[in-house]
Amino acid sequence: MSYFIFTIFDIVLVLSMVWIAWHLLGTEDIFKAVVLFISFGLLMALAWVRMRAPDVALAEAALGAGLTGPLFLSALRRMNRPRKGDRRLDSDEKR
Repeated sequence: MSYFIFTIFDIVLVLSMVWIAWHLLGTEDIFKAVVLFISFGLLMALAWVRMRAPDVALAEAALGAGLTGPLFLSALRRMNRPRKGDRRLDSDEKR
């Protein structure tokens, strides 16, 4: 019975990681991408625990979600984002 429950948990974990990765790569909102990146890192740490690699899981949680995510959020806050109504100059548009 326990083997069945762990198998179902592993399948749900893999499917949720694939779903998050798909949405992470497909989103145009940078803030949403950073939040999905942090979520993916936490799920990846859980996957490493399930594979009996607690040292890798700890490194993934600390670096992937705990350090890189807040650094991305800090960089996002410092970026000069265009406001609504501002005119954008794309790379192929001439000045």
